[in-house]
Amino acid sequence: MKRLITLSMVILLVFMTIGCGKKEQRFTAGTYEGAAPGIHGDDVVLEVTVDDTSIKEIKVIQNNETPGVSDAAFDRIPKAIIEGQTLAVDTVSGATYSSKAIIGAVTAALQAAGADIAALSAGKAESDADAVSSATKVMNADIVVVGAGGAGLAAAVSANQKGATVIVLEKMPQVGGNTIISGAAYNAVDPSRQKPAGIEDSIEKHYTQTYEGGDELGNPVLIHTMVENAYPTLQWLESLGMEFKGQIFTVLGGLWPRAHKPVKPLGTGYIETYMNYIKQHDGITLLTDTRAVDLYKEDGRVSVVKATGPDATIVAQAHKAVILTTGGFGANIELRDKYNKIWPTLTTIKTTNHPGATGDGLALAEKVGADLVGMEYIQLLPMGDPDTGSLSGNIELGVENRIFVNKDGKRFVDEGARRDVMTKALFDQEDAFMWVILDGHCYPTTDIKNNFNETMQELLDQGRAYKADSLEELADEIGVDADNLKASVAEFNKAVETGGPDAFGRTLFADKIDQPPYYAGARKPTVHHTMGGIKINEKTQVIDKDGNVIPGLYAAGETTGGIHGSNRLGGNALVDINVFGKIAGENAAAESNQE
Repeated sequence: MKRLITLSMVILLVFMTIGCGKKEQRFTAGTYEGAAPGIHGDDVVLEVTVDDTSIKEIKVIQNNETPGVSDAAFDRIPKAIIEGQTLAVDTVSGATYSSKAIIGAVTAALQAAGADIAALSAGKAESDADAVSSATKVMNADIVVVGAGGAGLAAAVSANQKGATVIVLEKMPQVGGNTIISGAAYNAVDPSRQKPAGIEDSIEKHYTQTYEGGDELGNPVLIHTMVENAYPTLQWLESLGMEFKGQIFTVLGGLWPRAHKPVKPLGTGYIETYMNYIKQHDGITLLTDTRAVDLYKEDGRVSVVKATGPDATIVAQAHKAVILTTGGFGANIELRDKYNKIWPTLTTIKTTNHPGATGDGLALAEKVGADLVGMEYIQLLPMGDPDTGSLSGNIELGVENRIFVNKDGKRFVDEGARRDVMTKALFDQEDAFMWVILDGHCYPTTDIKNNFNETMQELLDQGRAYKADSLEELADEIGVDADNLKASVAEFNKAVETGGPDAFGRTLFADKIDQPPYYAGARKPTVHHTMGGIKINEKTQVIDKDGNVIPGLYAAGETTGGIHGSNRLGGNALVDINVFGKIAGENAAAESNQE
C-alpha cells in the first residue's frame, strides 16, 4: 500500500510540475495602442507589445510633453513597468502629469489586450531600482554646485571655463529646475535690437525700474551688478550656442520693452546650451536623484557637501568652494505660510513652480550661519491656469495688445502694471478670476504659438481658449455681459489712439483690439517667485548674520534674496539666474585651492 501511495504521489507531482511549467495566459498576444492626456491636454500615445504572459515592449508614438521636464518619465516608467510587469510604479518627481499620462496610456493599451488591470495595479513593483544602498562614495572636485537649474548650470559652466573641476548635485530626476519651464524672457538693454524698433532704453533706466519696482527695497549694488552684466551675459550665452529671436517685447510686469525671447520653447534653450557644453567638455560631473542634506566646514571654510543618492551616500569634497543654487520655495506651502505677511492666504493657491522648488538651500545655508533676507516677499502672478496654476495655456504674446476683464466683462486694472498690483486687483474680483482678451493682431491664424510653445488651435481644442468673430459672440462664449465687454474694448481702443494714460493709468499700447477673430483665455492668481533668500554680496559670497563673508560658500539664483526687493520685474529672473550664476562660478574658481 505504501508503494502504491508513493507511486501515485510521484505521478501526481509529475503532472503538477508539468502544470506549473505552463504560465497562465494574461494577455492576448499582439501590439496595442493606448492614449492618455498629458500636462498640456494633448494625448500621450504609446504602443505596447505583449505575448500571452508578459509585457514585452513599450514605444512612444506621440508625445507633446515639455522637453527636458518629461524626459526622465519617458525613460524610467516604461522600463519600470516592463521590469516589474506591473502598473503599480512610482511617478517621477517633477513630471507627475507626464508620468500619469504614460501609465494611463499603457493601461489603455493593456485593457485592449484583455489584461486584468486591477491585478496589474495591485502592490508595488520590486526591482533593483527600489533598493537604496547604505554605501558611501567620496568624490572630489574644485567646486561643488548644489542644484542643476539655470543658475547652477551657469555656475558649473563658467567655473569650468576658468579651469575648475565641478561636481553638480541635483535632487530631482532631471536638470532644469524652474528655468526649463519658464516663459524664458530675458531683460537686457540691447541697442542692436531695440533701436531698429524705435525703443529708447538705458542701463540706468533698467536699474531705476528694477529698484523702484521693488519699492526701493532691493540692494542697489546687487541691482547694478545685474543690469550692467545683463547684456554681456546674454552675449556669453550666445557664444555658447544660445539663440535669441530678433524682436524685443514687454513681458508681463516687465514695465518696458527690453525682453528677449529664445528661439527654443520655454526655457529649454538655456538648459540645452549648458548641457551641450557639459557633454562636450571634461571636468563637470552631474548627479541627479541626489539630494544635498548637509554642509560641513573644515578649517573655517565650507568645503564638504553630504548628499543622498539612489544607491549611495555621497560625500562631495570641494577644494575651492561650494555654490548653492537650489532655487526658491514657491512649491513649499509650509514655508510660504511661515513667511507670508502680504497676501491674505497662500495655503490653497497653486504655483507655477516645479515640485522641487522647496527651499532646501535655505536650511543648508542657515546651518552654517547664513543670513536670510526678504523672506516675506513672495510674488504672485495673475496669469495662472485655473486648474493647475501653471503658466501654460496663457494666450497673451505681449503686454501691449491685450486687456483683462472680470466675470462682468469689465476691466479692473492697468494691464501693464507691476505684477503685485495686477494680482492684488485680481483678488478683488469675483472668484479672483479674469479673462485675457485679444484679437487677430496677435493670432491672425490659429497655428501661431503662445510663449509656452502651444498653438492657439491646440488651446481651442482643449477648451482652454475661446474664439469668436465678434465681441458679442465672444461674450456669449465666455458668459460675460456683452455690453460691458464691448465698452471695455472701446475704452482700450480710445486710449490706443491717444497713447494714454487711460482711466487705469495704462501707458503701454500697440494695436487696437478690433481685428477679428477675437480670443479669450481664463486666468487666476498663482504663486510664481520668492524674492527672499540667502544674503549675498556682489561677488555672490554668502553673508552671515554678523555681516561677514562665510568662507568657501557662494549662492546664486532664486535661493538668494535682496536683489528684487518686494516685487520682481517680469524678465529679470533669467537675468538674475544667469548673471549671478556666471559670477559665482568665476569667483569660486578663482579661490585658492584648499587641499
